Amino acid sequence: MPPLLDKSFYIGDDVVGIARSLLGCIIQSRVNGITTSGIITETEAYRGPEDKASHAYNNRRTPRTNTMFEEGGTSYIYLCYGIHHLFNVVTGPRDIPHAVLIRAIRPLENIPAMLERRGFNRVTTSLTNGPGKWTQAMGITTQLDNIPLYTTHSLIQIYEGISISKDEIIVSPRVGIDYAEEWIGKPWRFIVKNKV
Repeated sequence: MPPLLDKSFYIGDDVVGIARSLLGCIIQSRVNGITTSGIITETEAYRGPEDKASHAYNNRRTPRTNTMFEEGGTSYIYLCYGIHHLFNVVTGPRDIPHAVLIRAIRPLENIPAMLERRGFNRVTTSLTNGPGKWTQAMGITTQLDNIPLYTTHSLIQIYEGISISKDEIIVSPRVGIDYAEEWIGKPWRFIVKNKV
């Protein structure tokens, strides 16, 4: 594996820049003794507290969003529709609730385990091409909320990865945030072309 991303990577205030920089990085999980990993291929930035698309808009603190106010480099995992475990990277200094949603990965390590967790018998584009799909493939659930991503003993870690050039990145508005008014059109979604 390449080096772990240092804690300093996550502390900066530019959550949009961090979302772009996470493309190509390798995320690894160690769940129930099973190690899996993948290359991050799609991200979205959420800039709380002013971002109306953010769970922490207007500094809203709830049992679910408390993790967003931790120091950068912490996992924020929440349940969507009572089914999907969605994984975010908290960024910025403590009490500034920025986060990056990891929307998709390219499978890398222990693909058979990913297939089994997803109930697939072969690799297809739909194995890990959505925010609830890749977390299921890698065994990530809300039980891993609020853990550091930069320590050697963590159950989820993010490593330096492959270099992604500007020409390889599609920039678009975020999806599923029709309620966010003037924040709907922010070009804060980043996708690697030919990501799988």
